[in-house]
Order: sequence, then structure tokens, then C-alpha cells
Amino acid sequence: MSLADPARLSPHVKDLGGGFLVRRLLPSAGRQAVGPFLFFDHFGPITATPADNHDVRPHPHIGLATVTYLFEGAMMHRDSTGVVQRIEPGAINWMTAGRGIVHSERTPDDLRGATRRSHGLQLWCAVPAAHERDEPSFQHVPAAALPERSESGVTLRVLVGEGHGLRSPVRTLSPTVYVDYRFAGAAAALALDVAATERAVYAVGGRLRLDGELLPEHTLAVLAPGTTPTLEADGEARAVLVGGDPLGPRFLWWNFVATDKALIEAAQDDWEAGRFPAVPGETEFIPLPPRRPRGG
Repeated sequence: MSLADPARLSPHVKDLGGGFLVRRLLPSAGRQAVGPFLFFDHFGPITATPADNHDVRPHPHIGLATVTYLFEGAMMHRDSTGVVQRIEPGAINWMTAGRGIVHSERTPDDLRGATRRSHGLQLWCAVPAAHERDEPSFQHVPAAALPERSESGVTLRVLVGEGHGLRSPVRTLSPTVYVDYRFAGAAAALALDVAATERAVYAVGGRLRLDGELLPEHTLAVLAPGTTPTLEADGEARAVLVGGDPLGPRFLWWNFVATDKALIEAAQDDWEAGRFPAVPGETEFIPLPPRRPRGG
């Protein structure tokens, strides 16, 4: 498989200021999703100072589930269902937007005056069409509740779904897998024993090889169905595997996902008109971006 193969996706990189880089792998020009995952952002690592402000003000979502996973740092999640949850490394935080939710992600107050690290993944999953208009909800599964084991120099954690003989307690609306791999050093290797209709491996950091071929850092490699490739490291490294059953194409606009454009247009109107539920304790919000005229 050559590096020009469309099964290998490179990120679009955006600097949010102060060297805070976000790498977006999905959606891409050639592929909207892998399984249910249709948005894949890798942010950091960065060392933030007390002068830095990377807070994300309240903003809305419909028709998707956000999946937040940190390698370093912490953030405070607040949403319109009343949930207030500190997010820390190793935990899975799964927010189902359903018919509409608003949330913010801010630096915890105890870290604002400190030099701090920030590094993690923000993913979105489509939800089955029958659940697009469900009640919004949030589930937090702490790091200690997620299954983990070490073998052949690799520590693996099954964050969502099943793989390597382990099962995550995270509840999903369709078959979904998400596994974190941490390689201790050179010669660490592991067969990716994870069954799913669609799968992809992302090189978070370090020097990795997939079935003997270099997998460049920050590359998402879509795996052939029915295979069990071997992932190995030339030193300390980290990777994640994502996948599951595909749910079909979706319309995406800003923070909205839907099977029907009319749902997105309605969400645009509702956000502009202030009809989304408020986040308790929040007064700020992110305005709706400019949109095309209807039918445009």
C-alpha cells in the first residue's frame, strides 16, 4: 500500500492560535466516514500558559454523538441537560445530541492560573436515523472502568465496543469500536484483533509500522475488511483504532448532522432565534456562521 493510496488519509491542519494545532482527518475529500465516525479531530499536544484561553463557548449540536478522549490535560464540560463533568485523561465522554443539545468545554478553574498541557481526540459519531430526534444525553465512563491489558510491549484499552477479548461498558446506538494502543518501545507489536465492518488506525505519535510498512505520524489508515494486520513500533508510540457499522451518508453543516437537510435548516433557525435550551450558568455563546440562502 503506497502512501498515495486513498486508504491513507492525511490531516488538514488548523492553528487556533498560540501554536494550538488541530488536525482534522474526517470528513475528508475522499471519504466522509469510517463506520459511524464522521468527524475526527486530533488537538495538541501543547503547553498552555495562564495567558492562553482555549475555552469553547456554548454551541449547539443535533443528530450526532460527540466522543471526547484526553491523553493529557483536563476540561470542564457543561451542557443543557444540566450535566457538569470534569473530563480527564483516560475517560470516555459520550454526548448524544439527539434533537438538540448545547454544551461548553472550558479550562477548569483550578488550572487557569497554571502552565498546563492539552492533548486529545474529539470525534463525532453519526447515530441511526431512527435516533436522530432522541432526547439528548451524556455518559461519562471513568478511566478505571474501561478494560485494559498489556501484551507484547503494548498496553491496550478498549474505549468503546469490543476487541482483543475485552468489552467496554460505554453504551452506543449502533456497533462501534474505539481502541487505544500505547507502545512501550522498539519491537512492541500487536495483531489488531478487532472485528468491525469498517476500521481505521490513526498514528497519534511515534514511529509505527502497519504490516511492516511505515505508518506516518498523524495518518489515518483505513483497513481492508476481514484482515488482522499487525501494528508495531520502532520506539515509544501511540495509536487508536476506530470503526463499526457504516450508517450511510449524512449532511454536515457546522455542528449539525442529519439525514435530511430540513433538520439542519430548522436547527440553524432555532440557534439564531435562541430556541435551543440554555447551559445553566453560561451567558456566552458562539454565533451561527453565515449560511447560504435556502436552496443554495
